[in-house]
Parts: sequence; structure tokens; C-alpha cells
Amino acid sequence: MKYALSFPDGELQGKISLPSSKSISNRLLIIRALSPDGFTIEGLSDSDDTQALQKGLQSASDIIDIGHAGTSMRFLTAYFAATGQLKTVTGSERMKNRPIGDLVDALNDLGAGITYLEKQGYPPVRTSGKPLSGNFIEISGDVSSQFISAMLLVAPALPDGLTIRIKGEPVSTSYIRMTLELMQQAGVHSKFDKNTINVARQDYRSEGMCVERDWSAASYWYQMVALADEAELLLEGVTGKSLQGDAVISQIARKFGVETEYTSQGALLTKRRNICQRLSFDFINAPDLVQTVAVTCCLKHIGFRFSGVQTLRVKETDRIAALQIELLKLGYSIKETEPGVLEWNHERVEPQHPARISTYHDHRMAMAFAPAAIQFPGLQIEDPEVVSKSYPNFWNDLKSAGMMITEIFTNPETIWQNRSNR
Repeated sequence: MKYALSFPDGELQGKISLPSSKSISNRLLIIRALSPDGFTIEGLSDSDDTQALQKGLQSASDIIDIGHAGTSMRFLTAYFAATGQLKTVTGSERMKNRPIGDLVDALNDLGAGITYLEKQGYPPVRTSGKPLSGNFIEISGDVSSQFISAMLLVAPALPDGLTIRIKGEPVSTSYIRMTLELMQQAGVHSKFDKNTINVARQDYRSEGMCVERDWSAASYWYQMVALADEAELLLEGVTGKSLQGDAVISQIARKFGVETEYTSQGALLTKRRNICQRLSFDFINAPDLVQTVAVTCCLKHIGFRFSGVQTLRVKETDRIAALQIELLKLGYSIKETEPGVLEWNHERVEPQHPARISTYHDHRMAMAFAPAAIQFPGLQIEDPEVVSKSYPNFWNDLKSAGMMITEIFTNPETIWQNRSNR
């Protein structure tokens, strides 16, 4: 199935209730699972990723299949090793090509005895059920911050705690600090000094935790406001104080002429006319914003240079290659001028009509390109259901904001269309 999108009204008004942060939800689920007394979590995400993690924690099965959920793969592998469980953790074909070697090496240094069942350094993996010992590991920081977060979350449950020495410059340190802050809120103290993190043996204890609204999801609405002719949009429940690195979108969006005012109801976004001519930004701590900001810059005719994007190669898809291919369909030729650097200097080609955007099983490709329908009526999004990974209600929210969505069904005998919001 595909969706064909158009936005007949140039004006965007109303309010949107964003989903809860899956990043925070997933960390809190591991913390609660390791807590001796447990606790309630208010506002838990309903995303596919969070549901996969919940099922993995609750399942009595020997085999845990997490599908496309990368965070679940990393967190559950560490959790099963730390709690001495004998489990096979597997996932989709794409997941089997996302590296996990640095995390497994760190766990094996503590005696985990984890083995690879197919390709060395990649899922699926088998935890041995052996107890962990030792209190020191070294782990590379330049592949995925989730490896470090996975080790941090289980660290206070280890017999002698854990000292982690990060090798090289860590990527996405905002996610590491998010993990440490959530651990702190659950009663676990740590020390982060330069490239070393110390966590003593402690118990997680909390009377209850609350999940923030998802700032990654908010980024698509900043994009909608930037591209609309006129806009005033309330993001309900969103506050200026956040643990999420992606909250930086409110600062970036000012370059697009989008202002943010925090009220008692949430974040009020309004459109202004002042936009920049060129944007340079280091996304090392907010890689999930790259697709959204790249598409917005092209549509606003803002040249850009984005550094710190190297981790996009090992996400749900190779997001650098995917961005290049799909933006070309809209007539924009962006280049990776050096490893980890994306640039656009207004190079144009003939756009495709109608543009058919492939999503590569990547939720962020679907959501980052959907607002482009404001300028490209009839834009088609393939495999639109992928948004359920992080934002299950995305398409309904778009329709409530005025986007016209036509479902296109194809089978060998029939091609037909059904106007979903008729």
C-alpha cells in the first residue's frame, strides 16, 4: 500500500497530542525490570519499539524476536546477560545487519559468554545464563551510544557495579546523559568524568516515573509549520525542559522562521518570515533530526552543511544513501562531501512527477518526507505503516491538520484508490 498526500489549505492551525518518548520509555522499562520493588510508569509509549521491549521482558520463551527494534536488541541483550538468563535475541533481516559487536565484547569481558548464531559481530545472539563478574570494561563510543546506555542501565545490578571507559569520541552523548539522568531519578548515582563513568552497586527505587512527549515526533510539526503559508500550532504537553537531545529542533527551527512559545498547555509554534540563507549544524547529539532538517532546508531553498551524521549509516536503513536517493526524486542533489558530512549547495535536477518516496522500512523516512506534500501535491509515500515504530498515530494527526491522504492499493489484478478521509 501507498499513501498519496496533498495539503490543499495553505494555513495550518490547531493542536496535536504527540506520542510519548520511546527513548525514555525503553530505558524506564529496563530500570523497572531491575528494580526490586518495581514502580509505575505514566505515559508509556505505544510505539512498536516499546511494545517489542515489553514483550521481550515479559516473555518466557527461549527466543525473543524484536523485529526492527534496535534499542530493544541492545538493551535486552545486556539485560538477559546481567540477569543470568539463557535467551536467543533475534530480529528482522535489517537488524541482522546492524552491528552489536562492541556491546557483546563488553559483556563477554565480564564473563557473559554470548555467542553469535549467524554472522560474527551481528544478531542474532545467544546469552549463556552465566553470572557476570568484574567491574571494568572499555567500549568504543563512535558506533552507537545505545551500547553504552545498555551497559549503564544494568551496571548498578552487577555484583561490584561497573566502571566504563569510553574509547574515542562518543556519539550522541545526549542519549548517554538521558540514561544517567533517568537512573538518577530512580535512585542510582553515578559519576561521569571525561571519558569514564562509574556506577557503584545500588538498587533502583522509585515511587513512579513519567515519560515526556517525544521531541523527535515534534520535529515533523516544526517542519509542517515551516512549510505552510500561515501557521499557529499547539503541541500539547510539550515543555521547554527536556532530557531529550532532539529538543534542539526548537532552536534549529528558528532558522526556518518558526518561533516557540511555552504555555501552560504546551509549545505554541508560529510562523515568521525571517529565515536563514544557509545552515551549518553538528548533529552528533541529535542524529534522528537529520532527515527532517535536510528535507526542510531543501524545500525552503536553504543551503546546508551537516556534520556528525556518520551514525546514520547503521540506523534502520543507511539513512545517508536513502536521503540522497529520495531527495533526488524531489529535484535536490545532496552530497556526502566527506565521511559524516552532508552538504547541499542548491544543486537541482528535474523532479519526479508524482514523486514516489521509498521508506526502506524506516519510520523517519516516511515522516520526514510527508510534509513535502505541501509543495509537491500528490506526493506518494510507500509502506506508510512503518510510522508505528515510533509514532503510530502520525497519519491520523496529519489528517486532523488538513492533509488529504489517499490510500493506493495494488494487487496483480486490480489497482484502486480509496479516499481515506472522505
